[in-house]
Amino acid sequence: MKKAFLVSFSLVLLACQQDSSQMQTLYSLPKKLKEVSGITYFPDTNLLYTLEDSGNANEVYALNSEGKLEKTITITNAINVDWEDITKDKDNNLYIGDFGNNDNERQDLCIYKVANKELDKENAVAEYKISFSYPEQTEFPPKKKELFYDVEGFFEYQNYFYLFTKNRSKNFDGTAFIYKIPNAPGTQKAVKIGEFKTCDNYNHCVLTSATISPDGTKVVVLSHDKILLFQGFQDDLFHKGTQTEILLGDFSQKEAVVFKDNNTLLIADEKTNKVGGKVYEFKLK
Repeated sequence: MKKAFLVSFSLVLLACQQDSSQMQTLYSLPKKLKEVSGITYFPDTNLLYTLEDSGNANEVYALNSEGKLEKTITITNAINVDWEDITKDKDNNLYIGDFGNNDNERQDLCIYKVANKELDKENAVAEYKISFSYPEQTEFPPKKKELFYDVEGFFEYQNYFYLFTKNRSKNFDGTAFIYKIPNAPGTQKAVKIGEFKTCDNYNHCVLTSATISPDGTKVVVLSHDKILLFQGFQDDLFHKGTQTEILLGDFSQKEAVVFKDNNTLLIADEKTNKVGGKVYEFKLK
């Protein structure tokens, strides 16, 4: 019995931390950006890059520290099927995750790389495209109790992408998968490296974005009213570290999160029923 406890304890340390700090509102998003689905931050220029999801233009937008639209970049050789997140690598190349998959039917999932040198152009060309599939998915769509293959959050780390799935299954239980994909052009298979659980309430625990700290020691995944913070992991086994739930203080359609520095998050939400449509700052303790 003691051995079983030690094994389960070593798999994940789960803590619940209700943080009394409120998010600080930095600014409202430009009115034209109604469905922001991802953000990434460039500290050298203090610009926040963002995009919108399905039904919107194949464009990336750069916002300054006051939330003003500095530039709009059209990605001429990419189609916005369902752009759900945006991230960058250590060389400030940009990556667009076209992997939104609400109905788990898509077989054209991909990630676009936009080189840093293209970000000063109004019309940019994606350097390459990474197409991928999930080996565990064999039906399109699968059964309603197995709708595990939507993704709204990812980041690039040490030449790999890490994708965190959005569970749309019937009888939602908070299960999320982590997939790893090489950052290389062509067709790749996503390798499942682990899974974890949030809670069994879809509205409060479904995952909408993911980010890793600049020093690689913290991973955060976002839901509508909280974050999960992973720390103390080895290599890229993020789910094997401590998993801490931190409440954000309000409920809105939060769709995007990124580390501003190693202890500060930027969070964006869509405007729904006159609520949201803003960028916030949240400091980790």
